[in-house]
Amino acid sequence: MLPPVAGLPPLTAEDVLSLAERAYRRLRDAIVDGSLPGGERVSERSLAQSLGISAQPVREALGRLEAEGMVVTLPRRGTLVVEFTPERLAEMGLIRVALEGTAAGLAARRAGPAEVAALEEQLARMRGLSRDGAAAIALLAEANERFHELINGMTANAFLLRSLEALRAYDHFGRLRALRATPQEPRRAWREHAGIVAAIRRHDPAAAEARMRAHIHRSLEASGILDALVAEASGTAIDKGTPR
Repeated sequence: MLPPVAGLPPLTAEDVLSLAERAYRRLRDAIVDGSLPGGERVSERSLAQSLGISAQPVREALGRLEAEGMVVTLPRRGTLVVEFTPERLAEMGLIRVALEGTAAGLAARRAGPAEVAALEEQLARMRGLSRDGAAAIALLAEANERFHELINGMTANAFLLRSLEALRAYDHFGRLRALRATPQEPRRAWREHAGIVAAIRRHDPAAAEARMRAHIHRSLEASGILDALVAEASGTAIDKGTPR
């Protein structure tokens, strides 16, 4: 049996989220921040021991992560963490541009007063966090994720929601990188979010989709995630390892 994984504090059952969901998020974040580096072998038992839970929720979490391309199970090698190569991040980012742009357009068509009010409330919370500097980046990233979840949920489109869920871990990684890119990024992102809300409020699908696409594309540029595609187009080699 593999030894416990360092850097994974135990979970408790005293949370509204299921243990499987919490295990998924903890493992996803560990892959994103490098605590579980690309190429590392993991097992249900060692992860369960590290998190202080049974193997079943870890099995469910690993199943989700494998479906999202975060881990892979290979014959005679077991389950390995997949590396966040620059090319993979760039490709996933562009898929997110298309899917979330479509979601924003659908949300503008279907959002009711209560849904718009919830979105504006979340936007107000993000505004406060965007003024708190680097210390609030993690909380702002969570609030930002919730903002996008609210818009996606307005679509009531099961296929689209499943597709977006498959990008969740990559989205989480890109969001953190973008928000940390420059001190001005949190407020700039907030202004773009406000423009998206305004389009949804007035039920303007074309503007909502265009603003969402522009926002995500610009944030990918700010984070440096699209550098891989620029380098590929120009024939310039780039580091294949995990982005720093």
